[in-house]
Amino acid sequence: MAEDGWTECVRSLKGVILDMCGVLYDSGAGGGAPIEGSVEAVKRLKASDLQLRFCTNETQATREKFVAKLRRMGFEIDVSEVFSPAPAVVSILKQRGLRPHLLVHDDVLPEFDGVEKSDPSCVVIGDAADNFSYQNMNSAFHVLIGQEKPTLFSMGRGRYYKETDGLKLDVGAYMKALEYACDIEAEVVGKPAPMFFQSVLNDMGVQPQEVLMIGDDLVNDVGGAQQCGMKGLQVRTGKYRPSDERHPTVTADGYVDNLAAAVETILKHRG
Repeated sequence: MAEDGWTECVRSLKGVILDMCGVLYDSGAGGGAPIEGSVEAVKRLKASDLQLRFCTNETQATREKFVAKLRRMGFEIDVSEVFSPAPAVVSILKQRGLRPHLLVHDDVLPEFDGVEKSDPSCVVIGDAADNFSYQNMNSAFHVLIGQEKPTLFSMGRGRYYKETDGLKLDVGAYMKALEYACDIEAEVVGKPAPMFFQSVLNDMGVQPQEVLMIGDDLVNDVGGAQQCGMKGLQVRTGKYRPSDERHPTVTADGYVDNLAAAVETILKHRG
């Protein structure tokens, strides 16, 4: 869609939601690196009259460690502004009285400190990286297959993401393996789940049509936001591929080269 197509919504905007990896920075060795112009773009949004939140499927660290890393890159971000899957799934586990078998990254384990884990009654998987060994996947399979009604929570369903040295497999590939083996459907906590997006909107106190989601993942960021009634803008950074602009089922409301270009256009059209 041409620029003037998505900018029609800008004057009525009250808030912006940003994906993080692939929009603000590319992850990788040493914590990754900010994408050119993104640090200043966040500062400009914060100085505007728009509410700003950050919505991520990051599950390789606690929110506190994740935010600390981004601050070291120069981003002005508070933990309270960041919505990630781990705290959301912990809330669900406590509500349902479930005891998880965790197949997650070691650095996100502290998020689950207050959850009973003995005699597990469900499985929670996240982006476990090197913990996705055959042995660990098989252990998760045995927990699920031993339940009368197996319950699998997946913190996101991404297929891959971008690091500084290239694309990496994401949690969705391993989620699908467990779904196939156990003939079940995972409950996704994180993008693109409507409940996850709605929790961000509730925190902002705004209606979906008053918010623009900016992400690099066409299906989970843009498509998920659109299903909730928001506009979705895709940046051509991170995991973006040119084929995204010809996707058979999801079409972004607009495409921009990067976050800096998106913010420049937003602020220009707000006068």
